Amino acid sequence: MSFAWLKRYMPRSLYGRTALILLLPVISVLVVVSVVSVQRIFEGVSKQMTTTVVREVRLVTSGDDGADIARALLIEVTPIAPDAIPEEDYRRWYDLSGIAVIREFHRLLPGLRAVVLPGDVWVRLYLDTEDGPVELRFDRRRVSAANPHQLLVNMLIFGGLMTVIAFLYLRGQLRPITRLAKAAAAFGRGQIVPYRPAGATEVRAAGLAFLNMRARIERQIEQRTMMLSGVSHDLRTPLTRLRLGLEMIEDEDRDAMLRDVRDMERLLDAFLAFARDAAEGEAAPVDPVALVRQVAEDAARSNQPVALHEVEGEGEICLREAGIRRAVENLVNNAVRYGSRAELSVHLTARTLRIRVEDDGPGIPPEQREEAVRAFARLEPARNQDKGSGVGLGLSIAADVARAHGGSLRLDRSARLGGLCADIVISR
Repeated sequence: MSFAWLKRYMPRSLYGRTALILLLPVISVLVVVSVVSVQRIFEGVSKQMTTTVVREVRLVTSGDDGADIARALLIEVTPIAPDAIPEEDYRRWYDLSGIAVIREFHRLLPGLRAVVLPGDVWVRLYLDTEDGPVELRFDRRRVSAANPHQLLVNMLIFGGLMTVIAFLYLRGQLRPITRLAKAAAAFGRGQIVPYRPAGATEVRAAGLAFLNMRARIERQIEQRTMMLSGVSHDLRTPLTRLRLGLEMIEDEDRDAMLRDVRDMERLLDAFLAFARDAAEGEAAPVDPVALVRQVAEDAARSNQPVALHEVEGEGEICLREAGIRRAVENLVNNAVRYGSRAELSVHLTARTLRIRVEDDGPGIPPEQREEAVRAFARLEPARNQDKGSGVGLGLSIAADVARAHGGSLRLDRSARLGGLCADIVISR
């Protein structure tokens, strides 16, 4: 039997699920104890006490000395008119013991016309006797347990108190898990927050594993950056000497060789940018609308067909400004390289930031989009036709920057321009 349909009704947070696990047993125990109490105390005890009172009522109504017996048994007997008898029994809706009392009186007293239980003080019986209808009134405590609601009140109070105590204890146990989740989420967005393992043994082990993983990743990023920076720096000097030497040569092949040297320098710059990517700078509040508008204006001043198409929302969000700027510039450069124009859009809400770059170029087929975001990937043939040779790092850098901010790079077909639509989506 599948219980998949229950998932939509289950709480999503750890606190909510823990509270549900905690409350279900408590509520179940309260319900079971309440049912047993109603059956054993409210009903069983009330039946026994009512049977005793029925015997006394019979003595009062059966003999000539009924008045003396009534006084001795503290039962008030009052003759009444037939039209003064209530048409039906009465009890308060929450008077659970009254159900058993009324049922037993009707079962054991054949001449009984009505039973009225107006409260916790009196019981009124209306009977037909040989001398006419009478009203019998006596103390309610003779047929019901005193303050029967106290058991339920005590169960509710102490059940709620134990639930609160248990929840406070569980909150202390869940707090280290929440802190670990926040630290992991911040690291996924490229932020390093202080974290110290705490809590149960298993939570401490998970925290230590996270710290070790974070340290290894930081070392790998630092080593990659240092390695590529060192390689780029070491190769830049001989390339500069080579370019200066070629410029002094008067030969028809000089221009082709100089172009190769410039391509190698451009590749080194791209490798260094790829090494830095999202790790450059610290996250700080940034106005994404102003950033994208500045990128569009800089591209327009460089005579690139780039325009800011749509802006929705305003405010600031914590970003690595240098990384986001490089990602957007890479997307813009790709757009104007493979299309005749590019348009930028910014959509900022309380939960997400979306930066969109669209072009009217050939686009990328759906089956090649996953490959397109890999480092050093260059698609063939249509997208590179007559467009020169790229390094294959533009989309990869943009994807790395988005992932470093806890987001993603999404590629699709532009419904408006017909080319590629690249979205950088970051959760706030």
